[in-house]
Amino acid sequence: MKVALLGFGLIGGSIAYALRRNPEDWTIAAWSPTGGGPAVARAEELIDEAADSPARAIQEADIVVIAAPPLAALELIDDLAGPLAADLAPDAVVTDVVSTKGAIVARAESAGLRFVGGHPMAGREVGGFDAARAELFSGRPWVVIPAATARDGDRVRIETFVEACGGVPVEMTPADHDTAVAAISHLPLVVAAALVESVAGGEGDAQRTDWARVAGLAATGWEGATRLARGDVAMGTGIAATNATAIATRLRDLRSVLDAWLVYLDAPDGPDAERIRARFDEARNLLLAADAEEAE
Repeated sequence: MKVALLGFGLIGGSIAYALRRNPEDWTIAAWSPTGGGPAVARAEELIDEAADSPARAIQEADIVVIAAPPLAALELIDDLAGPLAADLAPDAVVTDVVSTKGAIVARAESAGLRFVGGHPMAGREVGGFDAARAELFSGRPWVVIPAATARDGDRVRIETFVEACGGVPVEMTPADHDTAVAAISHLPLVVAAALVESVAGGEGDAQRTDWARVAGLAATGWEGATRLARGDVAMGTGIAATNATAIATRLRDLRSVLDAWLVYLDAPDGPDAERIRARFDEARNLLLAADAEEAE
């Protein structure tokens, strides 16, 4: 079975590594805008073809994987239904690995593509082919969302591909997916960026001087809380733009919680230590309960 990867960064490269480790016979063609990753992968015999264009990559492919940031993925969907349609095999199934699904699936349906949306629930804060790992998807959920334009057997084909990469297929609706990832992935991304802005991004000379002084004191707490803000800007922009409503809802919820914290921190008679302790305790217990449930 031939897989064409349109995009060859962290996820596209990890797919290639995973398929090469799989005992089944997979033919892999890859294209990226720069061509750098596919060229290295071809030299290492990780892929069979480093295509010089999307049209070349998708020829005779059974599965076409859009492995690009969200906004670029929308453009590739339009291209596959438009100027690239003649190069797409009649029985090819298109999928993607974008971390938002509503806008992607809707665009594919509007374009009339034979499409099964996908999102591997795995990643790293660093991108690019150099960060790719064969084990990235091992045992991890991989959301699968057949579009209304998918045909009989298309979902099974994509689930076979997911399992070959080491992932565990999980079927969801686009709305349920986007609501879930807005909470566990996209909200933390925006909060990490906002935290950096609030602490290090002040416009006044005093704040800039203060950040220059304290930056050298920052340790693992700051590093962990801001890790996601160090990621790919194009990816973050696309995520926020294509899942804006769900993220905004979660941000309003967070704002309400922060306002409640301020009540206890700014109490007229001084900080309410007991209330503060109760909130830390509640947060810790919520996490511990989730960990215990996952371990069962």
